[in-house]
Amino acid sequence: MTTLTQSAPWQTLSSLAESVKSAHMRDWFADDAQRAERLQASACGIFLDYSKNRVTDDVLTALFDLADAQGVDAQKAAMFNGEIINTTEGRAVLHTALRNFSGNPVMVDGKDVMPEVLATLDKIQAFTHSIHSGEHKGYTGKAIKHVVAIGIGGSFLGPKIMTEALKPYRTDAVKVHFVANVDGCHIHDVLSERDHEDTLIVMSSKSFSTQETLQNTLTAKAWFLKQGGTQEDIAKHFVAVSSNVKAATEFGIAEENIFPMWDWVGGRYSLWSAIGLPISLALGFDNFKGLLEGAYAMDEHFKTAPKEQNLPVLLAVLGVWYRNFFDAQSQVLLPYYHYLRGLPAYVQQLDMESNGKLVTQAGEAIDYETGPIIWGSEGTNGQHSFHQLIHQGHGVIPVDFLMPLNVPNQDDTHHAMLASNCFGQAQALMQGKTFEDCYADLNGKGLDDAEQTRLAQHKTMPGNKPSNTILFEKLDPFTLGALVAMYEHKVFVQGVIWQLNSFDQWGVELGKVLGNQVLAGIQGNTEAETFDSSTQDLINRFKQANAPK
Repeated sequence: MTTLTQSAPWQTLSSLAESVKSAHMRDWFADDAQRAERLQASACGIFLDYSKNRVTDDVLTALFDLADAQGVDAQKAAMFNGEIINTTEGRAVLHTALRNFSGNPVMVDGKDVMPEVLATLDKIQAFTHSIHSGEHKGYTGKAIKHVVAIGIGGSFLGPKIMTEALKPYRTDAVKVHFVANVDGCHIHDVLSERDHEDTLIVMSSKSFSTQETLQNTLTAKAWFLKQGGTQEDIAKHFVAVSSNVKAATEFGIAEENIFPMWDWVGGRYSLWSAIGLPISLALGFDNFKGLLEGAYAMDEHFKTAPKEQNLPVLLAVLGVWYRNFFDAQSQVLLPYYHYLRGLPAYVQQLDMESNGKLVTQAGEAIDYETGPIIWGSEGTNGQHSFHQLIHQGHGVIPVDFLMPLNVPNQDDTHHAMLASNCFGQAQALMQGKTFEDCYADLNGKGLDDAEQTRLAQHKTMPGNKPSNTILFEKLDPFTLGALVAMYEHKVFVQGVIWQLNSFDQWGVELGKVLGNQVLAGIQGNTEAETFDSSTQDLINRFKQANAPK
């Protein structure tokens, strides 16, 4: 057993779980008229109702004790102070510095990083203005009207999903298109509809060598040159977000159009950096800054709020409760807002890449479950498909329902229907429907007792399914920034409790390395003995299918 599973709070939670599993939430609500009022919290424009969770006051106390015992407060301070908490890569973890509006320094290795952070923000603002005003022109004198943002992972998901979620705030000055998939169909479809004379390519790769991103950028370069541009003209049509200035300039990108990245910002936390340049281009700099301001507000809440009212801490300990004591293998996010439909995919990378780990910070094998599978989709669509599993499936699948109280171009009928479905689903998951109620519903249907019993068994829903309901007045840039930061800090707290390094991703790195080896094999640059028999057979089949006819 690890020190975690041997700890007193863990043992207390194990005992409490046995008693809680035999209780039903509908009875708790019937016995406690104040339950909803007691189990709620709010901050930064976000309201959390966590009353529909299988927790008692004793459970919550033990969960907070577990967080204390695992040193959440100390690790939190270490992160914000720029200490090296990413121990396998020897790096600080300071995405929070990118949205630091306190005026206070943030030190890394004895150096205040804030001047460079603020200078980069100024550079993003100036470049955004030059594009939107038409000051920055293409090589033929045309103003830029289309931006093709090329990245992958955090360099793609963050900008794309934030821009999608904030569609009502988009500017008319330019239209931004996102490309990540190395499947040539994607980049071909995007470029085939563009005029190279009014198109800007934004390439985002810290190393300037990420396989998929580089190949898509090379394809964009070949397209640009084929359409009539020259190598010299690339400087007006390509910009980069990268720390590899040498590679970017050799590609043809003007040094003044290279935006920096830092080792202390991980990919899945990078939207707050210059990786967010496409967000600024799509929404305007003020709205991009609004995202940062919302995230900063959540940072301050996370740092200062007591655990009982701390949104990230509450969500984190509830997740630990279900993952470790109810064997909940997954968690589902259900945004009841069309523009927020990409959030599950964003949180999926954030959570699963961070906490899908085998060993503790100390390298000790883990004997407990960590990061859940994160999935989900938008609103009522899911009700007509996978909600069935949540309602009547055997296991526990915790749910986060998310919904703005007001939406752009609001149609009261549509929005009331959306809200009624959101709240109704949460109620149904908690309450369920008993066999007795289902049996009674079938009275007078002309059925004999055996058939009535059989059908009632099929219609019975156990309820007692946990969920959080997360509401906000509207999804503006500030609120979205706070929402994303809330999930970032939730994942961080869970990583601390589970004794993980939440900031490396060696599994992802291995896939990149092997992918490059396989590519070399396909291109005939690697000996067959490099690969196992299955992989070699697949390579041979691919080469045969693509051999000259």
